Amino acid sequence: MAFSRRILARFALLAAALCALAPAAALAATEKVLRYAFPVAETGFDPPQLSDLYSRIITANIFENLYGYDYLARPAKVRPVLAAALPEVSGDFRTFTIKVRPGVRFAADAAFEGKGREVTAADFVYSLKRVMDPKTKSPQVSSYEEEGILGFSELRKKALASGKFDYDTEIEGLRVLDKYTLQFKLAQPRPRFILTLADPGIGGVVAREVVEKYGEAIMEHPVGTGPFMLKEWRRSSKITLVRNPDYREVRFESEPNPKDPESVRIAAMMKGKRLPMIDRVEIAIIDDPQPRWLSFLNREYDLMERLPENLATHAIPNNKLAPNLAKQGLQMDRVPLSDIRMLYFSMTHPIVGGYTPEKVALRRAIALAMNGNEEARLAMRGQAMVAQGFIMPNTASFDPDYRSEMGTFDRKKAVALLDMFGYVDKNGDGWREMPDGSPLVLVYDTLSAADYRERDEVMKKNLDAIGVKLELRIGKWPEQLRNSRAGKLMMWGYGLSASSPNSGPVLALGYSKQVGGQNHSRFSNAKFDELYDKVQLMPDGPERDAVMREAQRILIAYMPIKVRVHRIGTDLMQPWLVGYKRHPNAREFWQYVDIDLAKFPKK
Repeated sequence: MAFSRRILARFALLAAALCALAPAAALAATEKVLRYAFPVAETGFDPPQLSDLYSRIITANIFENLYGYDYLARPAKVRPVLAAALPEVSGDFRTFTIKVRPGVRFAADAAFEGKGREVTAADFVYSLKRVMDPKTKSPQVSSYEEEGILGFSELRKKALASGKFDYDTEIEGLRVLDKYTLQFKLAQPRPRFILTLADPGIGGVVAREVVEKYGEAIMEHPVGTGPFMLKEWRRSSKITLVRNPDYREVRFESEPNPKDPESVRIAAMMKGKRLPMIDRVEIAIIDDPQPRWLSFLNREYDLMERLPENLATHAIPNNKLAPNLAKQGLQMDRVPLSDIRMLYFSMTHPIVGGYTPEKVALRRAIALAMNGNEEARLAMRGQAMVAQGFIMPNTASFDPDYRSEMGTFDRKKAVALLDMFGYVDKNGDGWREMPDGSPLVLVYDTLSAADYRERDEVMKKNLDAIGVKLELRIGKWPEQLRNSRAGKLMMWGYGLSASSPNSGPVLALGYSKQVGGQNHSRFSNAKFDELYDKVQLMPDGPERDAVMREAQRILIAYMPIKVRVHRIGTDLMQPWLVGYKRHPNAREFWQYVDIDLAKFPKK
């Protein structure tokens, strides 16, 4: 009998435990989780310190700007986010006065004694000043200096001289008029300044208390006003974010192009729903496309963002979803991307750098030897188009009919250039040497992922064909980025995406004041700089387009950068991921999508 009582007691305890777990289990069963993988590791989560796409995707969902983009509107349309309305702009485009939306709060954090705090105009002033603080080491400094915010550069110069940045000094170009009003004053007209304020790459508003509390560890402690919060971070492995429980009431609304039926359908389906609609986001880092693809097929991930080119033949033959995938209910979104893929030559490197005729000839010969059609058609499986220049699709100045040497493949001309300037095989080993007889060996930093390998194989084959030796040096992307900014690489390949419909910012790749920032090649040309400055001041239109083409011609002539292709993005979604639509500029989409639990596979 005693034994039976013990058994009954244990069953009672077990039953009680199961009852206690039941609500948690029910919650887990109804939790909406977005799961997908990045192909490249993140660097951190402090907006002014970032320059890489994948870290910015994270911060765009944690932090918010004054302005952003309508999720479904095409062409891209700016809308207020933390601003109460569009700015009041002076007739000369030099003064922008902005009302901040009252009642917005930072997420609860220990920096606020476990609570949140209301955002005011002063927070935006502080956040922007952080960019100019030398201790922040922001790659965005030169971009802000170009905007000509009065007093901004002087504040930085004083800090460099004194060793201390004074955040409390008021400057003419960035002032708090009252608790919810701030004003920008610019040295010159900036017709597209609102696009700077909407740029997801700029980051978002941060609180002084948070920065001062976490100090050097601020990259690990993002605290914003956005719909999500960082829950877990295992560097280069896994990132988990959860819904911000104190996020203000925001409802889905959008103005899609009536000529786009899919966007119209999404807008009607989502209209009025409170954002965000999902509870949790889990991101893995999987740099090799094959395991990333297999994990998606195994339903471990809900989104395959930008299908790797080497999988396109099987997944989307003839750019249509494969029948076996369509039967599983998978969805496809395919759009031209506002981006370029390129490689640069370090203009300070003794082999590939310099401005003398023989150095220019070497770079142009290498560029002419690279078969862009072969790269786009074979290595990238038709998921790209050959780039004729720097201006990206979906931006204001893009001309689909423009042609230049940048997009030309001419092996005979490449050989003739090398022969003419003394890059010949002097020792009979089958490889060309420098004009002085020293070795001509190109060292190109790249990644080990399969899609990179295939593109690199095409490039190496093309350069082998003209007798130029290429060595591929495999590394990790974050380290390559650091070494590139420090001027330590000879050649590096990477991509750049437009964060706004403005065509002009891509030319920063050759602007001398952007060396150490966007200008990885360290190119410097006075005429180009003059044209770049002019472009920033001109309103959109044919005259600005002509100046941009002139600046582009200089880059094509000197060839510090070989622009290879514009990519075509194909995103695949599981049948339960609802409302996904790639935006050409915005980074944040998590808050606009939903998970249909009724379609989610049962375990």
